[in-house]
Amino acid sequence: MFETLTNKFNDVFRKMSGRGRISEDNVRDAMGEVRTALLEADVHFHVVKQFCDDVTQKALGMEVIQSLHPGEVMIKVVQDELTALMGPVDTRIYFVTPPPTIIMMAGLQGSGKTTTCGKLAKYLISKGKKPMMVACDLQRPAAVDQLSILGEQVDTPVFKIEGEKNPVKVARKAVNHAKSTGCDVVIIDTAGRLHIDEDMMKQAEDIASSVNPHQIYLVCDAMTGQDAVNSAKEFNSRLELDGVILTKFDSDARGGAALSVKAVTGKPIKFMGVGEHLDALEEFHPDRMAGRILGMGDIVSLVEKAQETFDEDEQEKLQEKMAKGKFTLTDFMGQMKQMQKMGPLKSIMKMMPGMGANTEALDMLKGNELQGMEAIINSMTLAEREDPSVIEASRRRRIAKGSGKQPQDVSGLVKSFTQAANMMKQMAGMGMGERMKFAKQMASGDMAGGGMMGKVKQRSKRLTKKQRDKKRKGKGRRR
Repeated sequence: MFETLTNKFNDVFRKMSGRGRISEDNVRDAMGEVRTALLEADVHFHVVKQFCDDVTQKALGMEVIQSLHPGEVMIKVVQDELTALMGPVDTRIYFVTPPPTIIMMAGLQGSGKTTTCGKLAKYLISKGKKPMMVACDLQRPAAVDQLSILGEQVDTPVFKIEGEKNPVKVARKAVNHAKSTGCDVVIIDTAGRLHIDEDMMKQAEDIASSVNPHQIYLVCDAMTGQDAVNSAKEFNSRLELDGVILTKFDSDARGGAALSVKAVTGKPIKFMGVGEHLDALEEFHPDRMAGRILGMGDIVSLVEKAQETFDEDEQEKLQEKMAKGKFTLTDFMGQMKQMQKMGPLKSIMKMMPGMGANTEALDMLKGNELQGMEAIINSMTLAEREDPSVIEASRRRRIAKGSGKQPQDVSGLVKSFTQAANMMKQMAGMGMGERMKFAKQMASGDMAGGGMMGKVKQRSKRLTKKQRDKKRKGKGRRR
């Protein structure tokens, strides 16, 4: 999501950065391009108009036209306004005493509501809660069975009543059951429809008035764009929502719903679904999302993902090995597998500053790249994994044949590993401040000579050079 919008924003800022001084007309022209980009991203036109007016006013008020670095100042203005447009958001769920806290999920059919119930249950378990899901979607065939399967996958009880047709009775009995069994959060999955209709809204209202939920979340499909915003507006008028959960955030949706929901409904996006797995639910932070949209990355979310994924004791042992220069290819592969648990490599790299807009480089990050590396490492002997410097021509050919790769692939992996090991040894002896500075240099490309980042950026440059050469040859033939 946001890739097209990110590229458009970066084109605008690049044009402004290329000027030593700019005029008020330049600012207004730039905002005209931003306006077009936002409308193409399916952002609500009233939101677009207000956003562009606010940015223009702030930009001229901050004397962008007198700045020596107008592009940088403009980025700051746009980032602040994007953050204000989507926020503020309090992602905390407030739990009541005595329990249970009742959370009601609403939404249109096909929005991913039932799956999101399972994701939310898993999220709550990670926060030390004991949730229970309630099957109140009695309209869609197999909806109850789907919720039961999800309950088994996330180790969460599911309350259901076989043969019952009244969802209000199910919801009421479920709350009493939660109290008697010690479940402190109740997640109610309600019925959806293919479009907003009176029967669905009345049913949702009846459930809400019966159990008085403490939180009501609307689940919206981010790929539906303005339809998501319209349904959110209608639901809010009838149910008084507490927040929105946007699903399919990892899709190629244009991003209009994410930028419009808060401004149109007044209700914030609380969570976003970023994948198919049940742990792919993230809290929504407007400031971080603004950074992603502008191609500035999201280091904070990246660090949080790493903290959740990597075992602290194992990392301490690994750090000791790195400090002693004993980091091996086996350790390297282990780290790559741990990184894979954080999500698709392409999604992780988008969180790195400067990588979000580098679509050419990101397209090179195929999902099977780690499998290829693992095949090469598994084709090595234990001694070769411990000390890759012993791998000469004949060994390279043997490893390549065993892994189904080319000898140059083996050489490339060994070179990348050596550079990564040297970098990690340097970082192992640094303090936290020095590490952050070093990581920032790596992310910005100042030291992108080796490892995954360097490999991607070098390949990206080679492609650009080929394109330039091809262009020159074309000019030569025309002459």
